[in-house]
Amino acid sequence: MTQLATRAIVTGRDPRDTVSRGAGEDGIRRRLARLPLYALLVIASAVAILPFLWMVVASTHPTSALFGTPLPVLPGDQLWENLARLEERIGFSRVMLNSLGLAVVYTVFSSLVSILCGYGLATYRFRGRGILLGAVLVTMMIPMQVLLVPLFQIMAGLGWIDTYQAVVLPFLANAFGIFLMRQGFLDFPPSLIEAARIDGASELRTFYRIVLPVAKPQIAALVIYTFISQWNSFIWPLLMLNTEENYTVPVALNTMIGMSRVDYSGLMLGSLLATLPLMLLFLVFQKQFVSGLLGGAVKG
Repeated sequence: MTQLATRAIVTGRDPRDTVSRGAGEDGIRRRLARLPLYALLVIASAVAILPFLWMVVASTHPTSALFGTPLPVLPGDQLWENLARLEERIGFSRVMLNSLGLAVVYTVFSSLVSILCGYGLATYRFRGRGILLGAVLVTMMIPMQVLLVPLFQIMAGLGWIDTYQAVVLPFLANAFGIFLMRQGFLDFPPSLIEAARIDGASELRTFYRIVLPVAKPQIAALVIYTFISQWNSFIWPLLMLNTEENYTVPVALNTMIGMSRVDYSGLMLGSLLATLPLMLLFLVFQKQFVSGLLGGAVKG
């Protein structure tokens, strides 16, 4: 006879009640032990959210109110006035369209290059494959500032200054994107590719019909990362684009910073509106983004 059964006979209680009560007490103890972790997460979330909340509040007040006492903590009534001033000074709707067009074009072609290169490095066996992969990874260690002067000279020699192709083309081959896709394709069973080849499927058909559907999480992560990197790009578009009609959002917002006066309300509103598409993109595809990054980190 077990100990619980003996105790049940002596006390006259159902042993299952004892087990349930013990499990409940263990659950309470585990929750209490996690309270410090939950408190730390709440504090970290507040620190991350507060700057964004301040940006929302500041974009609805005049600049003078942002330096008054006390500071505003609730949204004001100057949103439409700030928006009209933002449109008048930099043509905000136009530069948003410029940034959107550049980001979409760059994302499509850069993702295509990364997918094809990553597939080749993961699937095909050829001499020097490891050296080629190492060379791709080494480019990730080169600071952007080192490349600015030679790239500017190349673009000037081609006559591409103040053109969109000068903004997009030099960075189509993204080392991080190639490595991400290569890691994702390593998880794909080579036997399926060999079976498709034996059945007479072409390389393009095998890649499009069999391999790509399995790599959707990695592709989603790549698309999000590529779009955000191009949308937030500042230094290179600042060097390449000279006319206001061609400016992107970061470059146009930079023109609002004067030597003696800065329109902080306009900057806050412009930054808020420029952030919203990125937040929406991430919220919609966050599951694919996380699973794609984690999936590509399984194999080395």
